[in-house]
Amino acid sequence: QVQLVESGGGLVQPGGSLRLSCAASGIIFSFYDMGWYRQAPGKQRELVALITSRGTTNYVDSVKGRFTISRDNAEKRVYLQMNSLKPEDTAVYYCSAALGVATYWGQGTQVTVSS
Repeated sequence: QVQLVESGGGLVQPGGSLRLSCAASGIIFSFYDMGWYRQAPGKQRELVALITSRGTTNYVDSVKGRFTISRDNAEKRVYLQMNSLKPEDTAVYYCSAALGVATYWGQGTQVTVSS
């Protein structure tokens, strides 16, 4: 049974930082491309950051220079370090694992950026 469990969300002031973590089980983690998506109220889910099985990273333009995705294959975890947070970063953040046609999702963690 595949499980992706996110943690690390919360309420933070503008300019602050958070580190999201996603723990995976039930998959050969190192084979999978891992991603962080987010969905704000009334908006479509969007890809925020991706790290491939080989370690190549990609980011949506709005977070470049502020967010960093990383992975620990030994611990089966993927992280999203978020710095200089803005109110428009407020959303539910989801972890994903993709290999071929198979994609798995976590339950999401809320990130709220507000003063």
